Amino acid sequence: MKINNDQIENIVDSIVDRFGEPERHRIRRGLTGVANLWTEDDGDSSQFESFCRDNFIPAGDRLTQMFDKLDEYFEALDGHFNSMAQDLQMNIHLDRGELTEIDNIFGAFDAASHLDDDLYKNKIAFQVLLNFPRQTLQEKNDQGADWTNRQWGMARLGDRFPARVPADLQQSLSDIITAGETYIAQYNIHLGNLIGEDKKENLFPKDLVLISHWGLRDELKSNYASGDGLEKQEIIYKVMERIIAQEIPSLAINNPNMKWNPYNNLLTSDGIEAGGLSETDERYQHILNIFHGMQKIDKFYPEYPTYIQRKFDLEREISEQEIEKLFTQLLSSPQLKQVGKLIEKRVGRKLQPFDIWYDGFKSRSSISGKKLDQMAADKYSNLAKFASGIETILCDLKFPPDRAKFIAPHIAVDPARGAGHAWGANMKKGISRLRTRVPQSGMDYQGFNIAAHELGHCVEQTISLQNLPYHFNQGVPTSGFSEAFAFIFQDRDMDMLGYNSENGTDDQAGYLKSLDIFWGTAEIMAVSLLDIKIWNWMYENPKATAEQLKIATISAAQEIWNRFFADIFGSHDATILGIYSHMIAYPLYLAEYPLGHLIQFQIEKHIEDKNLGVEMERICSAGNILPQLWMQKAVGQNISTVPMLSAVDDALNILDK
Repeated sequence: MKINNDQIENIVDSIVDRFGEPERHRIRRGLTGVANLWTEDDGDSSQFESFCRDNFIPAGDRLTQMFDKLDEYFEALDGHFNSMAQDLQMNIHLDRGELTEIDNIFGAFDAASHLDDDLYKNKIAFQVLLNFPRQTLQEKNDQGADWTNRQWGMARLGDRFPARVPADLQQSLSDIITAGETYIAQYNIHLGNLIGEDKKENLFPKDLVLISHWGLRDELKSNYASGDGLEKQEIIYKVMERIIAQEIPSLAINNPNMKWNPYNNLLTSDGIEAGGLSETDERYQHILNIFHGMQKIDKFYPEYPTYIQRKFDLEREISEQEIEKLFTQLLSSPQLKQVGKLIEKRVGRKLQPFDIWYDGFKSRSSISGKKLDQMAADKYSNLAKFASGIETILCDLKFPPDRAKFIAPHIAVDPARGAGHAWGANMKKGISRLRTRVPQSGMDYQGFNIAAHELGHCVEQTISLQNLPYHFNQGVPTSGFSEAFAFIFQDRDMDMLGYNSENGTDDQAGYLKSLDIFWGTAEIMAVSLLDIKIWNWMYENPKATAEQLKIATISAAQEIWNRFFADIFGSHDATILGIYSHMIAYPLYLAEYPLGHLIQFQIEKHIEDKNLGVEMERICSAGNILPQLWMQKAVGQNISTVPMLSAVDDALNILDK
């Protein structure tokens, strides 16, 4: 039902008479927040008035006491529902044998889908809206620097109920997203069964099975140090092109019994040619399904009527325009073309589109993939050994021994069915879960490298949960800040393996690292711009088919490639930016990676003469505040491309001679 402004003002006046004029602004905002989400099922106008009169609490000890209790109760709710979700999705996320229909049903079941409905019905949500009204982004920007942890906790409590989405829509969206995750988790290519352009077989080990896109990309990157690497890279690139265009035969996916030549797109079984239909745009249908699920929720967010706005303005608190400007600045920089020329010189040939993943600036770039696998297996033959080694790894990264001893038991290590991920605890008595993909033969370098990345996430998750006094200010502003620490750990993976020899002289190591981060940042920025462009296109074409979305995605990928990379690579209309599986499993997440790289670079510069472990504890203890305020507290500057571009200039002056 609609509560009109006159009714609200009359109630405001009556409550002000009771608690004083200084409370007027907060009373009006709280009542307006309640009125916006109050329905006939919640009561008539007189019941609305009674609720507001009876439940408003003025600033002071009683309000503080209420916050403390709500903080405790919501930690119990959020933490246990989070733990339940981990358990229900265990078989989907972990490599525990064949998936069955019952696994998919429970994996999609969102036990918390009715929680907000229930909290509105019993009016807990309205008590929060009334007494902890939402602070505007401008208010957070203007005042947040001086807020205490409790004040930030109160502000984040006020963010808890931005809309009233029906439970059935929440569950439906969960079903759709889980279906996309399951599709991707089982999207494996048997590289040992690939046939080359000249019908050459056995390019890869027979048992090499890699997930798209993560495994394919990382295998491609690992072959810069191999004598026959180019041939392997070219066939992986052709596989990717077939996937993006949805020309890949369905029987080539996750199938050990078929040989596949991605050049002529023919399947063979026991030497006999086998027919096989393509995927028929299933990849793009999953993206559309998620879009339509989000569309149904849009109307419940009048201030944020698209998923794009909710993702950027509400969740990230960094606008889409701000992100695009930041990314375009780096991608349009003259440094990108200069680094491309340097890479061309280092590989000794014309660049190909897959060189967007050039990996030769890293200290491990001169080590063959086979040797890297052996190093990982020797150090951590299985996940149990990796788990038992976390405390030692943290000590080696200069965490004080007592803190390493505290953090390590808060991290559980599991074998991933998909590419790997980290999942935080959300309550102090919980644990973070680190998942990485490990072949049956044991730990290989790819699995270890992913584990190093996810360990960075889990350490951040543990610190920013355990070091914060309140549930409502735990965490970091966005996932990009967690990605920064994941990248910092991942870049130290060779140190974790006991390999300390840098690629080049000691004087060059820092310059090479700057170029490596810069090149990787540019690549993922372009992919993120494609992700954003696809979502805008879907909102502009809400009735599009999967085939139309495929055509639009490929066209957008080519457009972004031609704008930023064609002159550098000497090739037009490459579609490679469209390979990322995040577009299906993690909608509009991709921007977190380039943000993470920029943040990583600034943190790395900040800690050059400092202790990583000590500084990470300090920085992560800032909690879930505004992104730019977090950066100011962390390194004394906003998120920016300038430090990275400046470092690239310095590196090019030394190395490009």
